[in-house]
Amino acid sequence: MSVFSQLNGATMTLRLATFALLILYPIAWLAPLMRAGILPIFGLSEISVFTGLWALWETDIFLALIVALFAIIAPYAKLITLALIQWKRLSPRHLPLLAVLSKFAMADIFLIALYITLAKGIGLATIETAWGLYLFTACVLLSLILGIVTQQRTALRGPTGADHQR
Repeated sequence: MSVFSQLNGATMTLRLATFALLILYPIAWLAPLMRAGILPIFGLSEISVFTGLWALWETDIFLALIVALFAIIAPYAKLITLALIQWKRLSPRHLPLLAVLSKFAMADIFLIALYITLAKGIGLATIETAWGLYLFTACVLLSLILGIVTQQRTALRGPTGADHQR
């Protein structure tokens, strides 16, 4: 197998993984991250990223907008930029934009805060993890990995976007 065909396979894998994330992220935002309630006998309410934002919206609109920007909009914009660079719709000169969006994409920080909340619990409250937490975690981690790999691979290309041969 030639180096060129290996690079094409790796490039296609990156593209498909990024495309999958474009679909999976919105599902993860709607999926139940946890079930919470006061004592299990009263039943548990499912909490997703969107229901959490909605509850925040009802109490503090400004904070809800900030959380939406850093936990949803910036990570998704980063992913779209990543896809456009991978599909060569944006040139490698746009990598600094990807770096800026990565700094604003706080989904990973949101996830850490969520895990801390789960670990601490709240007095008499019951908190159970749900499948959406695992999906959201996988999306965040895969997004971080794809960003790093794409930046490294793009750095190996010359100004024309052609892969350098070693």
